[in-house]
This record gives sequence, structure tokens and C-alpha cells, in this order.
Amino acid sequence: MEEVLDLYAEPYDPTRPVVCLDERPVSLRADVRPPRPPAPGRPRRRDSEYARCGTACLAVAFEPHRGWRHVIPSQRRTKRDFAGWLKELVDVHYPQAETIRLVVDNLNTHTPAVLSEVYPPEEAHRLAHRLAFQYTPKHGSWLNMVEIELSVLASTCLDRRIPDLDTLAAETAAYAQRRNADQATVQWRFTTRDARTKLAHLYPVLNPA
Repeated sequence: MEEVLDLYAEPYDPTRPVVCLDERPVSLRADVRPPRPPAPGRPRRRDSEYARCGTACLAVAFEPHRGWRHVIPSQRRTKRDFAGWLKELVDVHYPQAETIRLVVDNLNTHTPAVLSEVYPPEEAHRLAHRLAFQYTPKHGSWLNMVEIELSVLASTCLDRRIPDLDTLAAETAAYAQRRNADQATVQWRFTTRDARTKLAHLYPVLNPA
């Protein structure tokens, strides 16, 4: 836990950016009947019935120091998908960075080993060399700042019926563009000192000599 908190407290270093990454599932739903447009004295109305159109996954990479995020929609959340997200971070979004310090939870796909399962040895080694994984504690994924960004995304972009992956991609791209233009970020105030005080029960009790 303290390693994550200390990482957040470090000054911004563009050569070694701190990037928080996580995913969330999305249920795709479509209207069965077209919504009725608003009229004078009457709001827009939408039928409560909807059609299930499957599921999708949204991966969000969030760099709090820069107020930048990137949303990646996909059909599923597999090792191959995760390896592809890592490659995109390295080659597209951070080509000049020496090391991307990646904050993730303990999901079994969140390991550098997936690179070797998806890419040839030379490519897997190249990508892994550019990434430093920092794991949140077990049952402590709330320490990953991207969880806050995912909450904002859910309340402002996913609070409507989205019928397919193309619509989901368009909606989330517009969301990320707006938030990036505002350089919206998280005002993180929970420090290592706070953890030692407020979460003292999680620390080992030392017996005096």
C-alpha cells in the first residue's frame, strides 16, 4: 500500500509517468421502441423495456499528473486484450518514456507474463522492459486512482442505453476528449502518513524487546 501512495506523492516525471489502468464490463442495451421527443410541458419519454445486445469491456488508462485518460472499448477482457493495451501505451501514447510505471490490481491477467503469451520473445522483452508494474494490495483496488475515473465515466457517459460497440467507442472517445481538454484529474489526498493513522489495524503489531 505504501509503495502505491509513495508513487503518487512523487513529483511529475514525464520520462517515468505514473499510469493507472483498469477495466470494467458494460452491458449493451437498445431501445425496443423509439423514444418520444420532448414537447411543450412534457419531457422526453423512453420506454422502460429494452433489448439486451450483449456485453463489452472498457479499459481506461489514466495519468493523474497530466490529467490525461484514454478509453479502449473491446468485446472482451482477455490476456490478449491486456497485452494489446500495454503495447498501445508503450508505442502510441508514451513512445518517449523510459519507463511507464503502471498501477494495476491483482487480476490474474494483469502481469507482464501475458506479453510472452501473445508476442514473440523479442517483442515481449522490448515491451516488458518499458513497463514497471505496481500492484495495489489485495482487497485494496480502491487505491488505484483510475477507479475514480471509472466512476466518473459511468455516471456521465454510461448512464444511458448504448446498443453496440461502435456507439460505445464514439461516446467514450468524446468523453475522454472533453476530460482531457479540461485536464481533469483527481485531487488525491490520502498519504502514507494517513494510512499509518487511519489504517493502523492493517499494520503488524511489534512486540517490544
